[in-house]
Amino acid sequence: MIEFKLPSLGADMDEGKLLEWKVKPGDAVKKGDVVAVVDTTKAAVEVETWQEGVVESLLVEPGTTIPVGTAIARFLAPGEKPGAAPAPPAVPAPVRPAAAVVTAPAPPLAPAVPLPPGSPVSGERRPVSPAARRRARDLGVDPEGIPGTGPHGAVTIEDVEKASKAVPAAAPVDRAAEMRKAIAAAMSRSKREIPHYYLAETIPMQRAQDWLAAGNARRPLTGRILMAAVQLKAIALALRGFPELNGTWRDGAYQPSASVNTGVAISLRQGGLVAPGIRDVQDLAIDELMAKLADLVKRARAGSLRSSEFSDPTITITNLGDTGVEATYPVIYPPQVAIVGLGRIALRPWVEEGAVVARPVVVATLAADHRVSDGHRGAAFLAELSRRFQEPEKL
Repeated sequence: MIEFKLPSLGADMDEGKLLEWKVKPGDAVKKGDVVAVVDTTKAAVEVETWQEGVVESLLVEPGTTIPVGTAIARFLAPGEKPGAAPAPPAVPAPVRPAAAVVTAPAPPLAPAVPLPPGSPVSGERRPVSPAARRRARDLGVDPEGIPGTGPHGAVTIEDVEKASKAVPAAAPVDRAAEMRKAIAAAMSRSKREIPHYYLAETIPMQRAQDWLAAGNARRPLTGRILMAAVQLKAIALALRGFPELNGTWRDGAYQPSASVNTGVAISLRQGGLVAPGIRDVQDLAIDELMAKLADLVKRARAGSLRSSEFSDPTITITNLGDTGVEATYPVIYPPQVAIVGLGRIALRPWVEEGAVVARPVVVATLAADHRVSDGHRGAAFLAELSRRFQEPEKL
């Protein structure tokens, strides 16, 4: 019997609310299948399984808030026969460490709307679209008590909004405030537990800009590459020679990663940020990397991310160039051990062959964990990154 537990979806998560099951007892699951949707302080996240088997039982009802690490389902291992399963354990109350996120209590759900004839009987789960479920959460309405008008009786956004007008309005959840608390708790933990050191390097970008412009001139408008994708690829290739910067610190020891799984800091329209990841960036062609980056940003802002995109990153990149800032000195996102920051590309005086000329440059910064690396290695990494930008054709 395999216990499927609620995974941690980042250092700023200590609990989550189960919104929806995507499987039922008897379903076969394989690695990568989405089995549930869980609400965090930042987004509704599709939770994948990395185990194969058959769903034996679901231990938690939708709407339940549970701590990270709680068993939420049981799977039969491949070839295992079903037997007498033990009674589902009671869900423990969340136990918060001293620096954990303290979230505001959820607003009371609006009472269920009376069901018309022909609606699902009591206890029967009705289909609710993810968008409608998110809208119901924002309006404080219980989607399970709303008659659906969509295909097969599915509850739609319109159904949710209509139901919300029929009941007294509930106080909205201040998700932006909850997110700020979560981010603050994670960054406080990072500064408390990780001995940071910081380095910066000004890197000439003329060759990279010229190479990118020439390539984009041959691409259709919709297929053009942003400098952000070039920068991600250059960082991933530079990291090949610096394994002490690409990995995670878990259980008191460093675990290097053979793949560069890059977390990308993405600002959200409602405030706050998330840092989901792109796997194996070192092996992706620039065009493929650009497509993955655009898709990741789009889904992050739509609240449609997967659990692996939060658990996989081995280093994070934050690029604030589009805000006009010249340099950024970010805080490491645990359990990672390094983060790279990039500012805007700006014209600055530059000396070439004894002459002062105007050249586009970018300030690249590195924050790294002194338990794993030191300033000498960090400086060597930034020098290698600069070299990669001077040979863009090799990206």
